[in-house]
Amino acid sequence: MLKKFLIVFFVSMVPLIELRGAVPIGLSEAFGEALPLIPLYITCIVGNMLPVPLIFFFARKILVWGSDKKFIGKFFKFCLEKGEKGGKKLQEKTGQSVYVALFLFVGIPLPGTGAWTGTLAASLLDLDFKKSVIAITSGVILAGIIMGLASAGVLGAASAIFS
Repeated sequence: MLKKFLIVFFVSMVPLIELRGAVPIGLSEAFGEALPLIPLYITCIVGNMLPVPLIFFFARKILVWGSDKKFIGKFFKFCLEKGEKGGKKLQEKTGQSVYVALFLFVGIPLPGTGAWTGTLAASLLDLDFKKSVIAITSGVILAGIIMGLASAGVLGAASAIFS
């Protein structure tokens, strides 16, 4: 069982997969029996949130550093410009509710909308670290609940009832 907890912990840290992929793995019979729900969620949330401070404080610095490098410069510069342009648009539209938007962005489990991307956006927007972490953590918890319900078949059953 410890092996499976370690698997879901490390899968939760992987960009693009994150908690959204780790919860179904933990609830499945793959790699042994399904894990207990509450410890699984705690493990996935901790694993998903562990890289957040590193991304927040160093992502912009790495992109700025690499923006003038020969092979990666164009891509890094594109990421910086795209992030800043999109961030300004988002802040104009949302105003003070940018943290609610960040929460919803991270919380709705779609490809590319996890804690990694949300933290990168918060970093590029120069948002407050503490408020960003609260919004991102809340979004990760929401995504975990949604993925748990989807993995248990609850969302499929609900859509069958209301169809």
